[in-house]
Amino acid sequence: MNNDLPTVYSDDARSIRHSIIAALRDAADPDKASLQQAYMKSDMPFYGMGVPRSRQISKSVLRRHEMPDAAAWEALILCLWREATHREERYAAIQLLHCKRYCSWLDPVRAPLVEELVVTGAWWDYVDTIASRAVGTMLSARPGQMRPLLRRWARDDNIWKRRTAILSQLRAKQATNTSLLTDAILPSIGEPEFFLRKGIGWALREYSKTDPQWVLEFVAKNPGLSGLSRREALKHLRRTNSCG
Repeated sequence: MNNDLPTVYSDDARSIRHSIIAALRDAADPDKASLQQAYMKSDMPFYGMGVPRSRQISKSVLRRHEMPDAAAWEALILCLWREATHREERYAAIQLLHCKRYCSWLDPVRAPLVEELVVTGAWWDYVDTIASRAVGTMLSARPGQMRPLLRRWARDDNIWKRRTAILSQLRAKQATNTSLLTDAILPSIGEPEFFLRKGIGWALREYSKTDPQWVLEFVAKNPGLSGLSRREALKHLRRTNSCG
């Protein structure tokens, strides 16, 4: 990972972080927190609230603090992420990462930032949102620069970078680059890792809503797909056919 990312945070960044923490604490539910932590198999505790409520709280605080530039935005994301004591604080960092107000700052130069969040987050609740929203935005804006990076990530030893590459076009629909989708999936087809198999199936299932024939042909051409990936890929198609 890149060691050039900021490690010192401004007083403003710390003040905003403390405001988010205070708002999250006010809404905390200890009983729900313990259930969430158990469900997510997380070493990091929760404050205890649904994801929509957590997002609402973070959004309310962040809306009051305009980021003056990309450097301040990036530093606040890292401050929230690295110094988090509860999982909802990291959700706030991800929310700031893909905030529409700052989407112009989501370009390939932010790849080291995204890589740190993916590698240190290393769990589906973080990675899936980062992949489908933040990385998806970067890919849409700068495909010529992002495609080579994602092809490298698809072959990385880190399974979460692989999953990010696989899920990066989850929201692309007609804009999906099938060559990239293929290159993201193929290196992981034979892997036993659940999160890779599930990710492959999910990516194919989503694209089947746009181009069912392509997905059917891909599945037919790749008998090495796991049963899980295959079932997930064809789930929507089977449901459509059963209703037809």
